[in-house]
Amino acid sequence: MEIYVYILLFIFGSVMGSFLNVVAVRLSNNESILWPRSHCHNCQHRLKWYELIPILSYIIQKGKSRCCKTIIPPSYLIIELVTGILYMVSYHSFGFSYEFIISLIFISSLIIIIVSDIEYMIILDEIIAISCILIIILNWIFWDLDYTAIRIIWAILSFVSMYVIKLIGDKIFKKESMGGGDIKLMFLFGLVIGYPLAICNIFLATFIAFPVAIYVLLRRKDSLIPFGPFLAMGAILIHISKVEIFDIINKLIK
Repeated sequence: MEIYVYILLFIFGSVMGSFLNVVAVRLSNNESILWPRSHCHNCQHRLKWYELIPILSYIIQKGKSRCCKTIIPPSYLIIELVTGILYMVSYHSFGFSYEFIISLIFISSLIIIIVSDIEYMIILDEIIAISCILIIILNWIFWDLDYTAIRIIWAILSFVSMYVIKLIGDKIFKKESMGGGDIKLMFLFGLVIGYPLAICNIFLATFIAFPVAIYVLLRRKDSLIPFGPFLAMGAILIHISKVEIFDIINKLIK
C-alpha cells in the first residue's frame, strides 16, 4: 500500500512542478497565471492536454514542441522530476501530518523562487508573503498562539541577522553585496527551519554555491550568480533531513 502512496505523490508532485514552473515564469514577467491558457512561446499554439502531461510529454516529444519543433528547455523536465521526488521525500520524513502540509507549501514556494531567480534574477515577494501567511495560520491552527509567536520571533531574528550580514558585506566590498530578496527569504526560513538553522543554512548554501560559482566564472568572468537558489536548496535539505541544531553542535564538538 505504501508504494502506491509514493507513486501518487510523485505524480502529484510532477504535476505541481509543471504548474509551479508556469507560476514562476508568468509572475516574473508580470503575467496572469490563469490566462492565457498554456501555449507554445514560439508560435503561440494553444497546447492540447496530451502535450501537457508532466515528464511523459517531454520524453515523447523528444524535448521539442509538436507545433513548431522549438526546443523545450530541459529545466521544465528537471523541475517536474525534482518536485515529484521532493514531495515523496517530504512524505517519507513527515508522514501524513501537519508538518507534511507545511513542508509541501515550503518546498513549492522555494521551487518557484529557484526558477524565478535563476531565469530572471527575481525573488518574488508575493510568493514569500503568501507562503509565510499560510504557514503562520497553519501553525496557529495545529499548535497554539505561543508556538506560532516563537516561530515568528525566529523568523524576525533570521531576517535581521541576514540584514546585518548584508550591511557588513556592503562595507567590505564597497557595493551592494546581497539582494533584498535573499534577506526576505530568511524570514521564511526562520519560520520553517528555525533561527539557528536558518543561519547555518547560509554556510551550507555557500558550500553548495562555491563549485558552481567557480565553474560559471571560469566560463564567463562577468556572469552574475544569484544566491537565492542556493539558499533555497540548502533550506530544503535541512528541512527534509529534520536535522536539529544540537546535532550539528555535537558533530562539531566531536
